[in-house]
Amino acid sequence: MAGISIPDAIAVADFRAALRGFMRHSERVARKSGLTPQRYLLLLMVKGAPDGSEQSTVTELADRLQLAQSTVTELVSRAEEAGLLEREQSHTDARVAHLRLTEEGERRLTLAFTGLAAERANLREAFTHLDTEALGP
Repeated sequence: MAGISIPDAIAVADFRAALRGFMRHSERVARKSGLTPQRYLLLLMVKGAPDGSEQSTVTELADRLQLAQSTVTELVSRAEEAGLLEREQSHTDARVAHLRLTEEGERRLTLAFTGLAAERANLREAFTHLDTEALGP
């Protein structure tokens, strides 16, 4: 069995360090914006819905966040109580509720998101330095 090459190990280690730094900085910026790291991610996933609608369902969020639906339901309930999210019943399926950011949710998400612009640029640069072969299977 062949070992890991030193350049590959360095590339992946540097990338993982950059990724961890991004995560830590994101947590700090979220808190300064009045959000927990989980709430920041929740609001970002609603705002950044893949279809561009700026809304999501609990089921869609559970899939994107890779969390149990019960966990996402609790996160959503707490975000609603904090005035960051609101529900709207689907016009086509009464069992489905669409989640949208409130004005306050939008304000706090924008504050955190703009505060992370430089970190996103640093992370993009870390990706460019990572040789895709170093990622392995």
